[in-house]
Amino acid sequence: MALLVVGSVALDSLETPFGRREDVLGGSASYFSACSSFFGPTRLVAVVGEDFPEEHVRFLAGRDVDLAGLSREPGRTFRWKGRYEFDLNTAHTLDTQLNVFAGFRPVLPPGFRNSEFVFLGNIDPDLQRAVLDQVERPRFVGCDTMNYWITSKRASLLETLKRVDMLFVNDAEARQLAGEHNVVKAARAILSLGPKALVVKRGEYGALFFSGDEVFAASAFPLPEVFDPTGAGDSFAGGFMGYLAHRGRADVATMRRAIVLGSVLASFAVEQFSLDRLRTLRPEEIRARYAEARGLAHFDDLENDLFNGAATPG
Repeated sequence: MALLVVGSVALDSLETPFGRREDVLGGSASYFSACSSFFGPTRLVAVVGEDFPEEHVRFLAGRDVDLAGLSREPGRTFRWKGRYEFDLNTAHTLDTQLNVFAGFRPVLPPGFRNSEFVFLGNIDPDLQRAVLDQVERPRFVGCDTMNYWITSKRASLLETLKRVDMLFVNDAEARQLAGEHNVVKAARAILSLGPKALVVKRGEYGALFFSGDEVFAASAFPLPEVFDPTGAGDSFAGGFMGYLAHRGRADVATMRRAIVLGSVLASFAVEQFSLDRLRTLRPEEIRARYAEARGLAHFDDLENDLFNGAATPG
């Protein structure tokens, strides 16, 4: 079914313990659509400047990403510069230049307005609701946010949360949004704000899923090397939402598989800088790693006679 993503397309400059890259493809919508497109067509709405390389446009278009909503405006493309130390869970922002993204006001092409699955990338919550106002009858809406919006536009974000089905945040953002130190308590508080489900992204430790009384923990795929964690969360969301749209449903069993697929796509994204690993990734590699992840999480029942004859407390 039709999947829409609205977010950023950017040029990133990165420094990690494993190397440096200048002005490489980045942005939440880029990572998301590169991953979601493995499962079906994706419609992208974003803005870039006059300096945005045409090779990146060709890459996205070649992945069955509909770019009718990609606007090229006078000026420079959104740029982010960051550095990672050996603790790759923390990005140190060195420079942010919003450029044309500062004036981004997403307008959906008429052909995008019937999208049934929608992902609202990490943008101003006012703009997130403006997108929803343009979608005719969305069946499932996923939403990302960050600490900046939680602090600076909390009231607006809470209005947005009333209209989404699932929120994607990391554990620090979940605690900040809920005002709870414990992640489980934070999740329950967030679900009371409107979303029917919540994914708490925990980096190298995996992800937690909450929906009603349902809780599911997915571990991250163990990797011998991580080169660039930028975009891991957006890759996760792309795999997750792409699978839901492919299946055309959002029941708990489907979302459990989607979480594992999201973790698998994120594990590939971090193996090289920028989107380089996603450029060469093949569907059979995704299927094989999913099977490995399933095997890693499997364990047998306890033996029936384990506690026979054991002393009972009290």
